[in-house]
This record gives sequence, C-alpha cells and structure tokens, in this order.
Amino acid sequence: MENNQLNEPHRNSLLRNIKATFHIFVDEIKAIFKDRGVVIIVMVATLVYPLLYCSMYKNETLIDIPVAVVDESHSSQSAMLVRKIDATRDLKVTARLSSMKEAQQYFVEGKIHGIINIPANFSQNIYTGKQANISTYSDMSSFMYYRSMVLATNYVTLDTGEDIQVNRLAMEGITGKQAELITHPIKYESTILYNQGMGFASFLMPAILILIIHQTLVFGMGMAAGTAREENRLHELIGKSTHRGHLFRVIFGKGMAFFTLYLFWSVYILGFIPDLFNLPHLGSAMTMLEFIVPFLLATVFFSMTLSVFNPTREVQMILLLFFSLILLFLSGISWPQSNINGFWRVFSYLFPATFGIQGYVKINTMGAGMSEIRFEQIGLWIQTAVYFILATITYYWQIKKSVKRNSKNQ
Repeated sequence: MENNQLNEPHRNSLLRNIKATFHIFVDEIKAIFKDRGVVIIVMVATLVYPLLYCSMYKNETLIDIPVAVVDESHSSQSAMLVRKIDATRDLKVTARLSSMKEAQQYFVEGKIHGIINIPANFSQNIYTGKQANISTYSDMSSFMYYRSMVLATNYVTLDTGEDIQVNRLAMEGITGKQAELITHPIKYESTILYNQGMGFASFLMPAILILIIHQTLVFGMGMAAGTAREENRLHELIGKSTHRGHLFRVIFGKGMAFFTLYLFWSVYILGFIPDLFNLPHLGSAMTMLEFIVPFLLATVFFSMTLSVFNPTREVQMILLLFFSLILLFLSGISWPQSNINGFWRVFSYLFPATFGIQGYVKINTMGAGMSEIRFEQIGLWIQTAVYFILATITYYWQIKKSVKRNSKNQ
C-alpha cells in the first residue's frame, strides 16, 4: 500500500512528461505543415525527387550510340566487321566516311561519339596469316560512351577473330573438337554479380535515394529552425512556449516529429521506389528496418545539432547546394572509399549519409544481412549517441538563454 502511494507521484510525473512531450510533438508537426518552405523540402521534394531521378535513368544503359566508320580496306572482311558492330545493342554505325579528317569533323560537330578506323591492309593481313588491327576513338566526355565503345568493339573483334582462326584450322584439316580446343584453350564463365544488366541507375540510384532522405531531413529541420528564429521577437530557436520548461521534452518531441515523418518516407523511398523502377531490391524488410532506425535517429540528432547554429532559412538552402555533391563523392560510390584520402575518409564519418549509403547498398543491392553491415550499423548508433549528446548540450544552452532573457524582460 505504501509502495503504491510512493509510486503514485512518479507515475503522475511520468504521465505529465509524456503528455508535455506529445504536445511538443504535435506542435512541431503543425509547424512543419504551416511552413511552405519546410513542406516543399520534407514533403514535395521527398515525394518528387526519387520519381524524377529514377525516371531520368529508367533506361539504365545507353543503346545505339552513333559512331562513324572509316573503312580504308573496302573488303568483304571489313564490311562483315562493320555489320557486326552495327548489329550490337551498344553501337549504331550512322556514318561511313572516307577519311579520318572527315570523321573528326563529325565528332567535333557532335554527330557521333566514336570513330572506328579499319586500315587498308586489314584484309591482306588476314589472308597472309598476320595480325590485323583496327583503331577505335571514343568520346571520353562520358564514361558511358567509352564503356559501350569498348564492350561492343571487343566483343565483335574477339568473335571475328575466333571465326578467322576456325577457318584457318579448317584449311589445315583441323575441325570439330580439336579445332574448338585450339581456339578456346581456356574455357571461362563470366558472372556479373548484383547488377547483371550493368545499369547506371542500379549502380547510382541506391546511393541517391539515401542521400535524398538525409539531405531533405537535415535541411528541412534547419529551415524549420530558421523559421522559429525569424518568428521569435528575440530571434531565439526555443521560446518559453516551446520548451515548456524541460530539456528532454523538447529534444524528444521535436526529434520524434521528424523521425515519424521520415519513417513513412523511408518506406516510400526505399521500399516502393525500387520496386516501381525495377532497381535492385534484395534485402529483407526486417533487416532494412533494423538498419534504417539508427540511420534516421542519427540524422535527426545531427540535424538538431546543426539547426542551433542556423540563423536564417536562406543559409540552409546554400548549405543544401554545397553539401549534396560532396556527400555523394565521400560516400564511396563514385570513387572507392578505400582509395579516398585518409583525412577525407575520416571527415566522411561525421555524416550519417556515409554509413547510410554504404549499408543500404549492401542490403539492397547485395542482399546482405545484419552481420555483413555490422560496421555501418555500429557507426550509426555511435553517431546517434554522439549527436544526441551534442543536441542536448546545444539545446540546453538555447533553453538557458531563453529563460534568462524572459526573466530579464519580466
């Protein structure tokens, strides 16, 4: 009986804290939907950006890239080679020209993205048993052009070379299994893992999707903080009516508002979008949930810490443009993280996006389980703890400053 009486005040205190935190949660949700700028970032952008980016790369690979052929051989063998190149999915012979000078002019004018030069002695070298050569010139303004050029020409030249070798062996009376062993002394099988179609979207979009969540959350919270300062007559982030006299109520109330909102967006961006655009989607839903929770928590507390130092809404938009590409480069997607300079690699660990992208790619594209992403998950939980402490310190400073000013005014 006495224990129940002693616990009653604690229960009442807990209920008051929960109720006050819920009020802050509701107030923050209302503030988000009242601010047009924040709505554009955390609602419209998160809805539209994944659709926009995935639609742009929907075809995955480039096909029928226009190239020119300068055939100086004018033989049946060179004509056959040109037909095989034109029949590939990657290249389309749109011009047959008489000189390299003319081909260069086509290239400068942007009519073609590659040149294939077949020398005059091409057919003669084949008939005399010598090695025949062709030269390719690729547009390196995009690696996609170069990749398609190399893949198509290599495939065609290897296939043509095998046919020539089989014909030569047949002339010597070697056919059947023996000829096959000579032309293919080593049998190999090529298996493409994780991205069998070698699609650009399947490679890039998983990283972009995580970056969309990270960036819109960070800058949405920053813009909301800028609005709070502008609407407060003392330009404070946390006014008396907001903090309700308790530090952790503010942190949990404001943080959970964005966490709840982005938990919904994570289902849309990381679950619905890959299925809609046929992107790799191998990870289990439970593994994804166990990973995305620390990612969102780390990003929320990271955003809250930064928002304290955000004086206006405009500053946040400048930071959005400045950091988006940097975070993509530091993620280890555009360039292997193992080859990134030591300083920049450590610097990348300050951002939840780095661990988020690496972990999501492993889960979504490679089908990894929790044991394979242990490093990324631990990194996110460490960030959650560190940024929670930093958010607590910075918000305590803000609340203390707010209380002091209010007491002076009174």
